[in-house]
Formats: sequence, structure tokens, C-alpha cells
Amino acid sequence: MPAHADRDRRDVLKAAGALLFGAALSPAGAAAQGASSAKIPIGTIGAGHIGSTIGGLWVKNGHKVFFSDRHPDDLKGLVASLGPLAQAGTVPQAIAFGDAILLTVPYSAIPQIGRDYGAALKGKIVLDTCNAVPARDGDIAQEVEQNGIGVTTQKYFPGARVVRAFNTMSYMYFAEQANRPDPKLAVPIAGDDQDAVRVAAGLVRDAGFEPVVVGKLSDARLFQRGGPGYGQRVSAAELRQKLSLKP
Repeated sequence: MPAHADRDRRDVLKAAGALLFGAALSPAGAAAQGASSAKIPIGTIGAGHIGSTIGGLWVKNGHKVFFSDRHPDDLKGLVASLGPLAQAGTVPQAIAFGDAILLTVPYSAIPQIGRDYGAALKGKIVLDTCNAVPARDGDIAQEVEQNGIGVTTQKYFPGARVVRAFNTMSYMYFAEQANRPDPKLAVPIAGDDQDAVRVAAGLVRDAGFEPVVVGKLSDARLFQRGGPGYGQRVSAAELRQKLSLKP
């Protein structure tokens, strides 16, 4: 891609991020979010319970979502149920399609995905939903425990703009609580790239939840599996209080 085209795409994402983040912070903006927020194309790496649930919520909000899986044919039913804004295919296709990528795979797959697709993900906003489970994921779970999950994911995707999000609750609870009456369910997020965090905050809002920016990727420890913010079925105000964040 020519340098000027890459700059143009980054400028579009910054503008979208400003619109989305403004809606996330402003009550008036939040009320108008469904009608006025910028819609960006989203790809998923993985389309299991979390990927299909969150991706489906984005489709219903008006985003185009490209779901990917090792077996794309298995996603025909999902795509058919969601309508024309949804499509499915391979991981490279999803990465090429999306300005933002939802990463939703077993954590043990992270290093291989980084090796296979790290170059293609360079500069992309990557919303990392993955949790490290020692019994399932092996040695990398020890690395997460030692260094923190946000920092660990960024290590394997050095050129990506990683934001931790959508990792603290089951897909069933997300599906049940999406777009509930105020106060919305809080979804903690963290990232080092401020523009990526702004876009992610807006996408959390578009899925029907309230984003709570916890801090940088090093602060994602606070809501990784076993952390004090993990599994908290609370409002944004309550989550900020539990994590000692500023209102």
C-alpha cells in the first residue's frame, strides 16, 4: 500500500475514534450512538462463542464484519443468520478486510498467529479477548502470569495496536446483557495506543456496553483472569470504584 494511502487510512481511523470515544463519554453522544457513529469494517480471527457473539452485536449495530476460522464453511449458518453485513472466509481475508480485528482464540495459539500474520496485522487495531488458562494453554500461561497478559500479547504482535477487551465474562452473559437499560454493563479495556483505545471504546459502546478505560497494556493485569476486575458484572461506576480508578 502506498505511504499516502496508509496515512489516509490512519486519518480515517483517528476521526472514527474521536467520534466513537466522544459518544462513549458523553451521555448525549451515547443516546445518538446508534444513528451517528462512524462504522468501520471489522475482521475476526476466530469465530467461536465470543467472536460470533460480539461480532454479531456489531453487525446488528451496522458494522460490516468478516468472520474467519480454520474451517470457513462452518460459518455459513452464522453469516446467513446475520444478513448482508456479515461474511466469512480465511484469516488473511479477514485481516485484509478489517480496520479493526477481534482476536478470539485459545491463548496458546497466540505465538503461532503472531508468526503467521504479524506482518499483515502491523498497524491494525487488534482487540484481544483471549484468556490464558494454565490447564489448556501450558507454558504461555506462566509467561502471562509473570509479565501480564496485555504486555505478553503485544510481544507476539509487535507491530499491532493491541487493546485488551471483552475477556472478563462468558459469551452467554454478554449476549444476555447487551444493550440493557442504563446503567450498561461495564467492559474494561486497556491499551498503549490512545487512538486505538478510542476506537475500541466506541466499538464496546456499539456492542451495547459501557467501556471503562483501565489504563495501558501493563494495567490489563487488573482484569485478566484471576484479577480484581475479572468477572465483575457491574456498571462502569461500580467497576471504577472496585479498581480504584478516577470517576
